[in-house]
Amino acid sequence: MSTIEKDRMLQLRGEDLYDSDGDKIGAVEEIYLDEQTDEPEWALVKTGLFGGKGTFVPLRDAREADGALRVPYDKATIKDAPKMDPDGRLSEADEAELYRHYGQDYARSGSDRSEGDVDGSDDTVGRGVEGSDDTVGHDVSGPTTDDAMTRSEEELTVGKTERESGRARLRKYVVTDEVTETVPVKREEIRVEREPITDANAGDAVTGPDISEEEHEVVLHEEEVVAEKRVVPKERVRLDKDVEIDERTVSEDVRREEIEVDEGRDRS
Repeated sequence: MSTIEKDRMLQLRGEDLYDSDGDKIGAVEEIYLDEQTDEPEWALVKTGLFGGKGTFVPLRDAREADGALRVPYDKATIKDAPKMDPDGRLSEADEAELYRHYGQDYARSGSDRSEGDVDGSDDTVGRGVEGSDDTVGHDVSGPTTDDAMTRSEEELTVGKTERESGRARLRKYVVTDEVTETVPVKREEIRVEREPITDANAGDAVTGPDISEEEHEVVLHEEEVVAEKRVVPKERVRLDKDVEIDERTVSEDVRREEIEVDEGRDRS
């Protein structure tokens, strides 16, 4: 028996089922109830994109964690479970095979039925009870049907699912470049000028002693290059996404039934 209340368990139909490692298994399509206790016993889980028979998972030790249904089995064990027809109930043989796969003991009579199956009176998998007066056989083309035969065929249903294919991120790092600039600089140099004594400058030339020692000092200047750096915003960069459309071809084998007429005439 499940450790989760029945009403709460039934509310989890359509929600995702997770394995013992917290990995997603698939969506819970139906909850099967024990016919004796009317408690949740099995979850029918769709683990593939295109449906199929689905996979049955025991709910005896299921628990709810953060609003998600989790079972104590890993994904590989669940996906390798025997595939049963999800036709509304499980036979005793089906249950025994499933419990053996999950390593649990099976020692009771009766069968499980889905919560939506209102008729849980028999323990066989099928449309009616074998041997009753109003049965129509094991399936629509069984030995006890009426005089019509139903021909069926498989149809391929192709769907799409979205998965994560990768991630892109922006990362900024620092690159050092060497910048060379040529800057003109000025400097002062000494130039000696000589001029002859003329009437115009004779007065300045003879001012002072006739013979003496003397020094004149001239201060020289030059320009030096001063480099400064400042941070200047240049551009803004962001990630955006474009959608590209590709075509994929899906090929699957589908079966169909054919009906032929055997007249059985005596040609003797």
